Amino acid sequence: MSTDPLLQPYQLKHLTLRNRIMITSHEPAYPEDGMPKGRYRAYHVERAKAGVALTMTAGSASVARDSPPVFNNILAWKDEVVGWMRQMVDECHDHGAAVMIQLTHLGRRTRWDKGDWLPVVAPSHEREAAHRAFPKRLEDWDMTRIIRDFADAAERMQAAGVDGIELEAYGHLLEQFWSPLTNDLDAPYGGSLDNRLRFTFDVLRAIRDRCGDNFIVGLRYTGDQVLPGGMTRAEGMDVSHKLKDSGLVDFLNVVRGHIDTDPGLTDLIPIQGMRNAPHLDFAGEIRAATGFPTFHAAKIPDVATARHAIASGKLDMVGMTRAHMADPHLVRKIIERREDDIRPCVGANYCLDRIYQGGLAFCLHNAATGREETMPHSITPAPTPKRITIVGTGPAGMEAARVAAERGHSVTVFEAADQPGGQIRLTALDARRREMQSIIAWRMAQCEKHGVRFHFNTYAEADSVLATNPDEVIIATGGLPHTEVLEAGNDLVHSAWDILSGDVAPGATVLVYDDAGDHAALQAADLISATGATVEIVTPDRSFAPEVMAMNLVPYMRNLQGRDTTFTVTWRLKRVQREGNQLRATLGSDYSDVQRERLVDQVIVNHGTRPLDDLYFELKAGSCNLGEVDYEALATGQTQTAMPNPDGTYRLFRIGDAVAARNTHAAIYDALRVVKDL
Repeated sequence: MSTDPLLQPYQLKHLTLRNRIMITSHEPAYPEDGMPKGRYRAYHVERAKAGVALTMTAGSASVARDSPPVFNNILAWKDEVVGWMRQMVDECHDHGAAVMIQLTHLGRRTRWDKGDWLPVVAPSHEREAAHRAFPKRLEDWDMTRIIRDFADAAERMQAAGVDGIELEAYGHLLEQFWSPLTNDLDAPYGGSLDNRLRFTFDVLRAIRDRCGDNFIVGLRYTGDQVLPGGMTRAEGMDVSHKLKDSGLVDFLNVVRGHIDTDPGLTDLIPIQGMRNAPHLDFAGEIRAATGFPTFHAAKIPDVATARHAIASGKLDMVGMTRAHMADPHLVRKIIERREDDIRPCVGANYCLDRIYQGGLAFCLHNAATGREETMPHSITPAPTPKRITIVGTGPAGMEAARVAAERGHSVTVFEAADQPGGQIRLTALDARRREMQSIIAWRMAQCEKHGVRFHFNTYAEADSVLATNPDEVIIATGGLPHTEVLEAGNDLVHSAWDILSGDVAPGATVLVYDDAGDHAALQAADLISATGATVEIVTPDRSFAPEVMAMNLVPYMRNLQGRDTTFTVTWRLKRVQREGNQLRATLGSDYSDVQRERLVDQVIVNHGTRPLDDLYFELKAGSCNLGEVDYEALATGQTQTAMPNPDGTYRLFRIGDAVAARNTHAAIYDALRVVKDL
């Protein structure tokens, strides 16, 4: 028996959980037609196979029609959900993992123009900033209906064989009753704390009446909204005791904060550059005060922190949700004492930010997550070892090298710089984004374990590549900044990379022109403004930094708004001309013929990269596939077989930004799906 605190079993009512690690409820937006079908099932089963004790599905599965999904949630109000859930539960059970599901009514945290276009409902008319819908104030018959909807959904989940359910309170309808900010009802559902809790206890009693006392029911809630006028820490502790004393719930899943704004959401679910486990001690205080089973998750990305959470008695079950998106085999690696092999969560929050923009949740640097049906988490050995030569050590090149080496191939890598990393090296120079370097460091460690040969400080030429006598050549040379986007004055501007690398010192009055909408412009503006410079960020887009997305935007805005920074949307930089010691920048608009001018001493342009592809085209004619990629095979996870030039001596592929400017995830996905079958 292991003495590791994380690997000790835990008894929750009649349910024995095999260890103390869980995946808390989250919605990866994988449902199809509101149902957890193949993609959803494969995602959870992969983690069940690897040893997680409890996987909680469906961040906020909807219990009612007037709680329309805004994150492609599971529709628990439909009877057909039972069969789909049953398939997932049975398969996870086969691998020893318990399964629960989170149920909710979103209340005002949705939109009226989703689903069936029904009014959004809440205990007041106050709008949630994040979703912008003005709600209808609930009537008595609304409450009666929704209580019944909760009980119906719980009964469906019990029929599906789940081990229990969790009700979502924070930010959703239940907590909207709790908070004085969102409940202006009269008694018996408004006013005192007991009145504000009444609706929640009515829901819990209805579920117990329908599902019985043996069915496991928990609640995920905030113990402190950290919001002026909202529910306080003292009230949160009172709520915790009332939940325990009610006899209606079996565990508490504690968070701290509020999610009605992007900054609030980011503080509750912190991203990279923010403190790890910021609410762990708070959750521990609630456990100590109530003596009740307590779960918690919020930026607990590493095993050491999780182990401390259990060993110190702060938690009974520790949630490592984003960590399991990065590495679904995390528990297995702990059991096998291979913690150094765990792919680290770098807190980039690509997963959550994509959901809030209507996309599927993908891990920034594990391209197999969410694609378990077509992409492998474990690389299988190739039947015949080959010689594979890779040029470039950015995320694409490093992933290609890792996968090829794990396949058992002989891998040679050329890199012009003195160390690996590509664009990530620039990103990680920012102290707030230093965790990004782990994307490269983990791959470097895996490559070294598998004997990859690296040639740094080596600018690869065609002759040096061919001298390795390769069977396969992967060009991952990335791209270089493209700044020649002006009608005149291209020679007077610098790129965002120039600022990030330190090659160019920040000016005193700077215009940052962002026509890519990604991190580079904001990082440059952040760095420049920190010197005391006056900065204006100009973009032709109608929204600001759309590729950065909501939660990642928060730390930038907190820095930039506190400095002499101006944000200007819907204007395009047209020309720059020298005027004495300064630069005159002319702005135009896509909407009309108007123009404006700025007098500054520095102009920074962020317009993405252009492929560094000379070597690829030099090698193309000698390849047996002439660089051709079968997109049908690529998209469906199949093997590349195109051979239009049988006289060629090697196959040639290019990946990542050597193809076109995209992002880290795209580069890693390119590498995985090309190399996994080589």
